[in-house]
Amino acid sequence: MSEIADFDALRRAMAENSEQPEGPARNARAERLLAEAEGLGVPLAVIEALGHQLKVYNYSSEKDKMFVPFARLLRMWDERPEDFDAYETHSLHWVFKWMSAGMLDQPHVPLASIEKWLGEMAHRYRLAGHSERAVRSAEFSVAAHVGDVPRAKRAYAAWLAADRDEMADCHACELHGQGWWQVERGRDAEALLLWRPVLEGEFACAHEPHTVLASSLSPLLRLGRLDEARAHHLRGFRLVRPMESMRGAYADHVEFCALTGNEARALELLAERPAYFTDTGHPRSRLEFMAVVTLLMDRLTELGLGGQRVPGPAGRSWTAGELAAHARVETLDLAGRFDRRNGTSHVGDRARARMAQRPLVDRLPLGVRTVRPAPAPVAAPPPPEAAGEPDLAALLAEARRLSDTLQPHALEAWAAAARAARGTELEPRDRAEIADHEAMARGPEGIELFEQAAALYAEAGDPGEALAARARGAYVRALTGEVDAALETVTALYDEALALYAEEATGVRQAASVVMSRARILMRCVHEGSAQEAAPETIARAEQAVREVLALVGGHTGDDVRPAARAAEARGMLAELAGLRGDAGRAAELFRQAADAYVSAGLPWFAVEYEVQVAALAHQAGEPAEAERALRDALAHGGPYVEPVGRAQLHLQLAEVVGARGEVVEAAEHALEAAHWGDEAGESGTLGAWARQQLGGFLLRQGRYAEAAEVLESALADLSAETHGDGAVVQAQWWLGDCLSELGDHRAAAGHRLRAADIARHWPEQQDHATLAHLAAESLSRAGLLEEADRAYARAGELWRGLDNPAFLVRSLRARGWLALRGQGGAERARELMAEAVRACERALDGAADPVSREQLTDELAHTHRQFGDLLARSASEGEATEDGESEEVEEVEDSVIQAVFEAALVQMDRAAALFGTLGADALHDRAGAQLAAGWLEADLGRPARAAARARAVLAAYEDADDADETVQARRAEAGRLLEAER
Repeated sequence: MSEIADFDALRRAMAENSEQPEGPARNARAERLLAEAEGLGVPLAVIEALGHQLKVYNYSSEKDKMFVPFARLLRMWDERPEDFDAYETHSLHWVFKWMSAGMLDQPHVPLASIEKWLGEMAHRYRLAGHSERAVRSAEFSVAAHVGDVPRAKRAYAAWLAADRDEMADCHACELHGQGWWQVERGRDAEALLLWRPVLEGEFACAHEPHTVLASSLSPLLRLGRLDEARAHHLRGFRLVRPMESMRGAYADHVEFCALTGNEARALELLAERPAYFTDTGHPRSRLEFMAVVTLLMDRLTELGLGGQRVPGPAGRSWTAGELAAHARVETLDLAGRFDRRNGTSHVGDRARARMAQRPLVDRLPLGVRTVRPAPAPVAAPPPPEAAGEPDLAALLAEARRLSDTLQPHALEAWAAAARAARGTELEPRDRAEIADHEAMARGPEGIELFEQAAALYAEAGDPGEALAARARGAYVRALTGEVDAALETVTALYDEALALYAEEATGVRQAASVVMSRARILMRCVHEGSAQEAAPETIARAEQAVREVLALVGGHTGDDVRPAARAAEARGMLAELAGLRGDAGRAAELFRQAADAYVSAGLPWFAVEYEVQVAALAHQAGEPAEAERALRDALAHGGPYVEPVGRAQLHLQLAEVVGARGEVVEAAEHALEAAHWGDEAGESGTLGAWARQQLGGFLLRQGRYAEAAEVLESALADLSAETHGDGAVVQAQWWLGDCLSELGDHRAAAGHRLRAADIARHWPEQQDHATLAHLAAESLSRAGLLEEADRAYARAGELWRGLDNPAFLVRSLRARGWLALRGQGGAERARELMAEAVRACERALDGAADPVSREQLTDELAHTHRQFGDLLARSASEGEATEDGESEEVEEVEDSVIQAVFEAALVQMDRAAALFGTLGADALHDRAGAQLAAGWLEADLGRPARAAARARAVLAAYEDADDADETVQARRAEAGRLLEAER
């Protein structure tokens, strides 16, 4: 038996199918509905079913199927135009444009046939009295596609000159096409100006701003407007992702990732749409997609990842290199088919240029989780200024220069010299320095090398440096936990070094190195004992050793930066000791001195850790401005030499500090950097997730809901209660729910809010649980899930009751009343809930003692009466209609019931107005609104004089009000309408 009994049922089924996701399933359903329509014996039913089928084909990957239903529709029009109503007549002429574009996108359709169709379209539009604007737009598309620039220019001008009428594309689509042409002509900035109304939301349609956002990506990158490009990718991809028909726009997003160092995200995008590799219904978008796949795979191969497994056409596994070759063949084959049809090389030229693009940005952080497919380049030591390959002598000289001046990458320079020295006879001094620096690089595994270096220094006639090398070895031993043995060793070395220095047998640099090693080991003694609180004598001994360093290097200036560096480090040690004694202020001051000393010595990268300490102490002391200054200085001082994990931490702390003072734009920038460096450090699931959670919150506070949603979804993939705490997870779910609510995805918003509430229900403090349950109920209501919403509001209400929050308890009851009226509860249950809300508010008001609470509850009670009145009036209005054939007696009974309900509603409005009146000028607008609602009820009850009196009272209340106030204007206008109606 047919599921479609009549035309109305068919229309309902087509409307439901239109709401389904794009794709073959929706298309198949449209085909079945056409068969059902043909069985109804109603020509218009068949016409509408064909139009529906044509539409779903057009918005899918099976665009090539739309020619058949269109041909049938056109034949029906030619044979019996009277079977078409006004809407279907309009629709038939509208889809002429789809046919023009559809033919152009199918290389098997001859160009002569397309030109003939353009003439047919122009003819039929003239007969129907339509402007030629849509025809010239279609002609422009043909000319631009084949590369006929002179004709394209003429058609473009004619398109813009023709009048806009009902057959013209919407403003958003037209602006997209006009901007696309500017990009083709190399005018990126002009294109973006044309697209601005679409990007800012002034114009929109089913596929806009989706395609404009995608098309804007490369122009923005070329113009260096990277922040906008990032935002357009996050916002635009979210729109494109669920729409199967938008393969071309999807390709733009993959291309964007390939051109910005986000190859890993590009691969994720490919994996989401495996059918895009093989769907053949729209060859033009497949050409665009495969060209971008080629671009991406070539990029991966260039990065040395040609053997990496990648998503590709189904049926086999693919490496990047294999897919690059396959996609190139497919792209050029498709382009060749178009060019043979067109008689030009334009399509192939564009495809080859697209595949050959070079990255426009080395790496553009996006905020979402990404893993770099190849190691990030690191800053390398500058080579010696010698022509050609440096020889060993140059390498040694450069390494010595870097280490003597404490420059970053000194150890790497010594490693390069060591590699060059293999198999070469070196002087003992050279061998000593190579061994010494290799020991430093190897850490605990290099302890024995320090001894070798010491022996070589001694052989080279430098006993002081020999002692320094052994002292360095002792300190490394202390770091492994052998503190006592290290202290015993360094004490003996300390005595020897001071004796040599006194005899002027060694310099201050060597002596200071030994004295500093001893101080470092004694600091280890302090820290080793910190678990039991270091003994005062241990701290005192360490402090004495540190001050010996300062005394030894004090006053030594000149080209050698090491004494200044020793003094700076010593001040940092004194700061640590001050902190252990509980003197945080002194500790902060000494850390600042240490940082300043390093900066003054031209060694700012060593100041980073001390500025971080200053920031932490400032935070503890409640000095956010000082914490912010220290963190900014840490970033500035560290430059490129801070490890990725350190950069992530610094930016994340700055994001929190800056965000706390309301600078959410800058805070988002720091959170973005933190997420990027967290990913670079291999900490995507820890630091990266923290940063993304914060970034999502900052974007939400800016109203950038789509971007925030993308980032928060990415964060939630890694956030866990075990690693980040359940508070972070709840906050991310909460924020994501807020974003989705703003974006109109209420069902998904409810899901995230409910998941957050389920975690928060286990917390000792239930405020968040109640708030989330209430928000989830709002989302469920907006999603049309009335029963689920009622349960959520009931849950929230009980929580508000337990928290002694009568205002929100009352709001939950009011919301349930409106839900009952909308759902199965009916008017009676709705009235019960509203009455319960009134009673709950009255009880709370009776028990409120302080004036502020009484004023707030009075306002809440007034709003409750107002909503009760609105609900009663709505319930009566919705029950006014009577069934055909009802007797006059039944109608009279119903009229009396409705009149009674209106009278009850009027009582509620009067109570609301009276309560608002007690709140003074702040409640003037609410009181006027209640008075006007009461006036309309008076009118419905047949009491025009009373209605007019209420209207005049409102006008009198606003006699001295601000004429520019929009609410004042609206209330006066409504009062005027009420008076006019009663006249």
